[in-house]
Amino acid sequence: MRAAAAFRAFLPPAAAALLFLGAWETIARLEWFPPFLFPGPLAVAAAFLENPAIVFSHMGSTLVIAVVGYALGAVVGLAVAFALHLSPLLRRAVAPLLLLSQNVPTIVLAPLLVVWFGFGLQPKLMLLTMVCFFPIAIATLDGLARADRSMVGYMRMAGATRWQTFVKLELPWSMPSMFSGLKVSAAYSVLGAVISEWVGAKKGLGVYLNLMHSGFQVDNMFVAIVFIASLSLVLFGLVVAVERRVIRWQIDRE
Repeated sequence: MRAAAAFRAFLPPAAAALLFLGAWETIARLEWFPPFLFPGPLAVAAAFLENPAIVFSHMGSTLVIAVVGYALGAVVGLAVAFALHLSPLLRRAVAPLLLLSQNVPTIVLAPLLVVWFGFGLQPKLMLLTMVCFFPIAIATLDGLARADRSMVGYMRMAGATRWQTFVKLELPWSMPSMFSGLKVSAAYSVLGAVISEWVGAKKGLGVYLNLMHSGFQVDNMFVAIVFIASLSLVLFGLVVAVERRVIRWQIDRE
């Protein structure tokens, strides 16, 4: 039963991916654009197979930055959400600053962090933290606020403390929303890592993409894009897998 359900879940996205690749290859073979400007999937695969070790080396560097930055962003996002939920005064004071932090474009902030903190790992992780924490904080705050108010009132009447109400009712209630934010941030983390590499790194898919762009090697640029998208999907899928194990009571909507 589980194998059949897994197959049914896997079949639609696999079919859509094959259809997309087939259409891409067909358009490339029609040569509406010069082949060196619009290579098909087979040409992109051939470019990757010419030197896969280099691509994997750059991918490893990006993956480390994305995972560590995402972890820091998750910790900061959850801590901010919990603090703002438990303190209405703090929420009123800090909420505008949260929104303001997202109005500064990442591509503008990245060079400033490099100027302030150098070309090491610190500015990259700071940028990733800023990219990842906001969706997690906002989604978790929304989930905490949506806890059943009648149950909150019942627990207070039963003598539960504010902390007990938070831990036993509001936090479990917020889990679906929390994981929604975690999934969005997982997808953003790879993009943030690539942007951070554009302004100061020796290795990474962002560096590789810039090098291939400078050499006008469009097929290898597509290789970088495919790996960036694949890493985002993998991280997103891992968070989904954790969600399904943690939230056992959530109804499967598939």
